[in-house]
Amino acid sequence: MKITAITTFLVPPRWLFLRIDTDAGISGWGEPVVEGRAQTVAAAVEELSTYLVGKDPRHIEDHWNVLYRGGFYRGGPILMSAIAGIDQALWDIKGKDVGRPVYELLGGPVRDRIRVYSWVGGDRPADTARAAQDAVARGFTAVKMNATEEMQYVDTHAKVERVLENVQAIRDAVGADIGIGLDFHGRVHKPMAKVLMRELLPYKLMFIEEPVLSEHLECLPELAAISPAPIALGERLYSRYDFKRVLQTGGVDIIQPDPSHAGGITETRKIAAMAEAYDVALALHCPLGPIALAANLQLDAVCHNAFIQEQSLGIHYNATNDLLDYVSDSGVFAYADGYVAMPKGPGLGIEVNEAYVVERAKIGHQWHNPIWRHDDGSVAEW
Repeated sequence: MKITAITTFLVPPRWLFLRIDTDAGISGWGEPVVEGRAQTVAAAVEELSTYLVGKDPRHIEDHWNVLYRGGFYRGGPILMSAIAGIDQALWDIKGKDVGRPVYELLGGPVRDRIRVYSWVGGDRPADTARAAQDAVARGFTAVKMNATEEMQYVDTHAKVERVLENVQAIRDAVGADIGIGLDFHGRVHKPMAKVLMRELLPYKLMFIEEPVLSEHLECLPELAAISPAPIALGERLYSRYDFKRVLQTGGVDIIQPDPSHAGGITETRKIAAMAEAYDVALALHCPLGPIALAANLQLDAVCHNAFIQEQSLGIHYNATNDLLDYVSDSGVFAYADGYVAMPKGPGLGIEVNEAYVVERAKIGHQWHNPIWRHDDGSVAEW
């Protein structure tokens, strides 16, 4: 079997899909994207495809190593996301070739389903209590929200109070048994992270995500000592070498690699295994499309330390298209009782509605995250 073509599709709301075709008539799909840099990733995929066309798609480990090591410069969000989407598509082909889900080729499943959470609120959290109630009514047992809007290195206690009011409103609305994940989104600097984490003690959070940016790993042990809430991070880390420093530094309880950013299924599984050796949990990052979610679930099926899965159904970014629009069978992600079942089909387990992908790719998108500024005019973290 030989690869004959690699094609990318820029589709709304902010996604990039990839299809690898072969001379055996089997095609595989992947989702290589950096949100806000989709066209840059597409250019990287095109650059990498010159090596892949004509090769046997089933030699996944070797292809991964050539794409990563063969260019001298390595790592970072663009290259690793391009490799990620290619890797997902290669695994999709391999599974389809033998008629088995990818997780069967990775040793077989350790679970039949995994807990999922629903996003509530938007970039600037508002009306979160009602959204949380709606999510619980749809069967979710956990929700996640952005903690705050922009926040200065040292900011006012009024902003802290708004965070507490939002969390209290959710806790009052859904009760004590619903998990609440609070995403600081890298918007908070260490001085205010210390204040917030101390003030959030009474709310029994499921986790606090990105309390500071991942480049400030040295802060994490200090922050972990302030709050009993598990600390999660990892969506802006791209390889096992990035995560090596996280695990060695300590202070992190949950890692969140994104299989569309962190080198795909091949690399993310290695990252998960490293974390398991440190007794660190896995909660894969996935505010993306259906191909990405399908790849995530293949990993959730085989990674013992996976405990919950992010998914984008109804997320505030999905204004023009949503998670299920691009799959032929909208029931492939079987949500029930706060869980989603592992897809049972071959490869990634989904059938992409190719005609609709082509149609929407004619529209494309130019999604970029907003640029925020503080009251003094300086740029703020989003």
